[in-house]
Amino acid sequence: MAVEAVIWDFGGVFTSSPFEAFARYEAENGVPKDLIRRVNSTNPDTNAWALFERNEIDTQGFDRLFLEESTALGHPIPGSHVLPLLSGVVRPRMVAALKACKEQFKVGCITNNMVSMHSPGADAPQRAAGAMGQIMPLFDHIIESSKAGVRKPDPAIYLMMCEALGVEAGACVYLDDLGINCKPAAALGMRAIKVVDVDQTLAELSAATGLVFDEAVS
Repeated sequence: MAVEAVIWDFGGVFTSSPFEAFARYEAENGVPKDLIRRVNSTNPDTNAWALFERNEIDTQGFDRLFLEESTALGHPIPGSHVLPLLSGVVRPRMVAALKACKEQFKVGCITNNMVSMHSPGADAPQRAAGAMGQIMPLFDHIIESSKAGVRKPDPAIYLMMCEALGVEAGACVYLDDLGINCKPAAALGMRAIKVVDVDQTLAELSAATGLVFDEAVS
């Protein structure tokens, strides 16, 4: 089936991965490597991270629950320490690729996000000046987990995007930096691309769409 739509994750795709910031925090605070990711992957449907991304708890609730969950793993970390780590640096080549795709295909964004003062685009000044303000207006449709009440990797959120764009899953390319979020997209028939780095991603996106993207400027 010919490609009709390209669907994108946001954080870790258009911006540098929060995992990099997590690693720095852990190193600076004597926390075991990847502990924050372990907290987030423990009870992944009902933990603080999941509840916050579905907007079922507020910032204070996340702060408290994340502290409880990290304490249970032996290293207390308040959730308030984690939220500022989520904003990344924009990747200009990925934004350029989005613009190129928009000229040929429908484009959508599915993002697991949180209603928080630390989230890009959480308030008007950030939307105007930050990454969300630069990139989000380019999409034909956006689904935010904190507003939809459903989050990846629930297949329902991918089908919601297909319905909104008016396309079949098999006519979509999907990009995400997490393999767990790529799997349901692939199971629905989408061409799933796991974002590891920009060069690899654009090479795979070029192969999937037939478009040619700008190379890095040395």
